[in-house]
Amino acid sequence: MEVYTSDSSDTDSREQKTLDYGRMNLIDINLEDDLHSDAKISIKSIKDIEILLLNHNRLTRLPQTLRNFLSLRVLDLSSNCLRELPEIIGQLPLITLVAKNNQLTNESLPKSFIIKNQNSSLKELNLSGNMLTHFPEQVTELKNLRYLYVGGNQISSISKDIWRMQSLQVLSVGGNLLTDVPDSVGLLSQLQALVLCDNLIENLPTSIARLKNLKSLLLHKNRLKHLPKDIVALKNLAELSLRDNPLVVRFVQDMSLNPPTLMELAARIVKTAGVSVEPGDLPQTILDYLSCANCCVNPQCKGVFFDNRVEHIKFVDFCGKYRVPLLQYLCSSKCIEHEMPTRPPTNGATRGYMMRKVLLG
Repeated sequence: MEVYTSDSSDTDSREQKTLDYGRMNLIDINLEDDLHSDAKISIKSIKDIEILLLNHNRLTRLPQTLRNFLSLRVLDLSSNCLRELPEIIGQLPLITLVAKNNQLTNESLPKSFIIKNQNSSLKELNLSGNMLTHFPEQVTELKNLRYLYVGGNQISSISKDIWRMQSLQVLSVGGNLLTDVPDSVGLLSQLQALVLCDNLIENLPTSIARLKNLKSLLLHKNRLKHLPKDIVALKNLAELSLRDNPLVVRFVQDMSLNPPTLMELAARIVKTAGVSVEPGDLPQTILDYLSCANCCVNPQCKGVFFDNRVEHIKFVDFCGKYRVPLLQYLCSSKCIEHEMPTRPPTNGATRGYMMRKVLLG
């Protein structure tokens, strides 16, 4: 993650351009009056301030004097009691705006984060942990935004106009009420991280496969039963999280082995020994039972099973990078194949070796 501070200044000059009121348990604040205090005597002018830290206080509103910070680049308002972001926010030359963990609603956000007919300089916007009920449409105007965090709200859908944010590299909407993802997400050509965890998503659009630069895809704690087959096109993916989805949970929960019944044991012997049974030799119910035999999936085993089976998870290679869980039905625990540990290539391609394992726990 980039830190948007003045790269041209040394540590001392950065301190002179930083106004820090973080963690002071403040209820109200008058920024201009405080600038003339002895503690802030090294600051020449309010116009010199580039970084303003107001985080972890009890502020319910921002002072109007904020409009006078004409050089402000970083504004941290996190962990307060703010119920509104004033319109003046859009008039500041901000690069980073952090307003997470407040009491902001969609109605309390500024109508626009940019000055009319001007391009915004904002590159990072964090509105996580607030009270948003729908995706803030005004952020789609931020064509230079790289990082957008709106997790931990009550958002039920992502704007279909998300495609307009062509500079976006990180989109974090975890911990909301999303049930689906719009196809337009697949048009975010610069996206490197997509956080969709802890939602109600049942399906992913096939357009996800267009995200050629995607490195991290977090999908845990959703309702996914399958993944789109086109996902194998994500050649740069280095992190894939799927835990706590039906896709995975059904593989790893409630797997218990019960001893087979005498009926099953006898039927297995009949089938594996190749005993010929003709109509009339046995009651019809037993003949029907014998016809329901299932072959063990272990290619080295000739056995069968009926009502009793061993459920086993086997990880198989997926698109050359991942190991995904598949459920196998075996006739016996002795038929579980022990996998050999995967080795990286021994040739010169070791550097490009990208084997990863799906995160299940």
